[in-house]
Amino acid sequence: MSVQKEMKEPIYYGDPAATDGISVFDQDFDDLFSYDGDDLGLSYTPAQSAFCLWAPTAFEAEVVLYESWQEAEGEHLPMTRDVRGVWRLMVAGDLDGKFYTYRVRVGEQWNEAADPYARAVGVNGDRGAILDLRKTDPERWTDEKPLLVDPVDAVIYELHLRDLSVHPASGITHKGQYLGLAEEGTRGPGGILTGLDHIAGLGVTHVQLLPIYDYATESVDETRLSQPHYNWGYDPKNYNAPEGSYATDPYVPSVRIRELKTMIQALHDRGLRVIMDVVYNHVYDGFRVNFTKLVPGYYLRYKPDGSLSNGSGCGNDVASERLMMSRFIVESVLYWAREYHIDGFRFDLMGLIDIETMQEVRRRLDEIDPSILTIGEGWIMDTELSPSRLASQSNADVLPGIGHFNDGFRDAVKGNIFRYEEPGFIGGKGGLEQAVKTGITGGVVYGQATGQFADEPQQCVNFMECHDNHTLWDKIVLSSEGVSDSRREAMHRLASAMVLTSQGIPFVHAGQEFMRTKDGVENSYKSPVEINRMDWERCAAHTSDVAYMKRLIALRKAHPAFRLRTAEEIRTRLIFERSPAGTVAYTLRDHAGGDSAKHLYVLYNANPDGASLSLPALGEWSILFGDELVTGVAGGKLAVRGLGMVVLAVQP
Repeated sequence: MSVQKEMKEPIYYGDPAATDGISVFDQDFDDLFSYDGDDLGLSYTPAQSAFCLWAPTAFEAEVVLYESWQEAEGEHLPMTRDVRGVWRLMVAGDLDGKFYTYRVRVGEQWNEAADPYARAVGVNGDRGAILDLRKTDPERWTDEKPLLVDPVDAVIYELHLRDLSVHPASGITHKGQYLGLAEEGTRGPGGILTGLDHIAGLGVTHVQLLPIYDYATESVDETRLSQPHYNWGYDPKNYNAPEGSYATDPYVPSVRIRELKTMIQALHDRGLRVIMDVVYNHVYDGFRVNFTKLVPGYYLRYKPDGSLSNGSGCGNDVASERLMMSRFIVESVLYWAREYHIDGFRFDLMGLIDIETMQEVRRRLDEIDPSILTIGEGWIMDTELSPSRLASQSNADVLPGIGHFNDGFRDAVKGNIFRYEEPGFIGGKGGLEQAVKTGITGGVVYGQATGQFADEPQQCVNFMECHDNHTLWDKIVLSSEGVSDSRREAMHRLASAMVLTSQGIPFVHAGQEFMRTKDGVENSYKSPVEINRMDWERCAAHTSDVAYMKRLIALRKAHPAFRLRTAEEIRTRLIFERSPAGTVAYTLRDHAGGDSAKHLYVLYNANPDGASLSLPALGEWSILFGDELVTGVAGGKLAVRGLGMVVLAVQP
């Protein structure tokens, strides 16, 4: 069935008579009905509440007021149609504490839905909540945040809130909740630091949180939190309201907001910025989501046969190229930045979002605070929009200030993530040195044979593991049959070292510092908490590895040569040196980036039997990092034993 035939069916897509004969699928629809007023959603004061809904295809619209989240019958208040498909209603008096939905007649069918712009919701997010947001601010709530001079100064730590605290030995009281990440002084087995103290102690600069917006009930039912449940949350329901399952009381709309703000303030007070994982590329259900109920056919992409586009693999793709969807995405991001003081945004499947929307996100964030990070998955994906219009790695040249995850570097170092038993550079697979170099140089065009997608290093996010796919440890185990655990640990440390000393933005996964395992589970998005939780007993058993990660982060922070600001500086100051197969060596020369050291020499050695190399004649080399691997630095030679990273320096 074609879209043209499908769109004429009044029950689902509405009668074109409501829009002067213009179908929701017509190119002219945006020109005639897009609305640029700043009053969409609910505007509350104690004296009155103003409701503004964009629903051009509706013949009638109502606000339904409820006294509680579970009240069966509400009060139906008709709205008045205004310009460009907007409906309005003003209600006098103080509605604080009430709940509301919109109800629209599309063709002959009435649909009821939560307000897409709702900033507070009831339990499970089926109804918007009316409240004074200023009353949700914690006692200490400031817009002051830790300093970030340049994106490449960031060290990102990706975390699922529940993972952090649910382990019985976490020492955290508010297990699985916003407040759990705000707790200080928590201790685990053997007295190790856990929770916030552990993260702050690592020296990272940003905590990136898996989805904290309100996600679908099918993933986690907020009315049944006493029962076992787990989900990553990549199924958006209400984009502008926090998820209730992380709150101490999901039934009181203000609680989740106040507790999320309390957590963010606690992180800021400990010198940690906060990145929010946002999922604007698809919705939890293309037919039941509030967008579709209110303006059917508008907000999602469709194939020529009338079926939903599904590049996301989640059942649908958001039509970000349509003006009102693009506007929603931009304004949602700005709302989180302003209301919650969010310091960065990680765009899930960013390669499905159109270029113009991402450019506008970056432009508008720059107006608020240029130091707010924007990074995303710039994968090249199949969707019903021309590849030339998508915010993918292949179009990074028109996306300045937006970082892309470097999957090429990841796969070169640890092995292809989809071929589980295939090793990478650290596992001894040959011929990967050139691919490794593309990550070391921050993905920029470095030379005729080295270059990826980035124009500047801030567009490259280097990582070895994240919530997706196998953890680094599990991938190493799968691809190193018969290898000792001690050698595997050396491979793991080398991979992490390569991330922390390469150009661009480094990214580590929570628990990577203690060689986190998910018992070989590759896609744990709804696996039991026992698979996903951070194992603080394992952390206690790997204190030397945690210390190693701290040293890596401290090394990066102490030496701006690892954080060069421009591609030109990388091309000028970073020189690859001759080295045997299974190794990569390079120098950072002439006080690169204003470094205190005159020259740095970095060796990544994946040869378990060690290596011997000739050092460039730039002065007297001394050991800066990796002294446990060095057997000799003399006579212009460097000898090392075992796998790992060594950094040498020539001081002024």
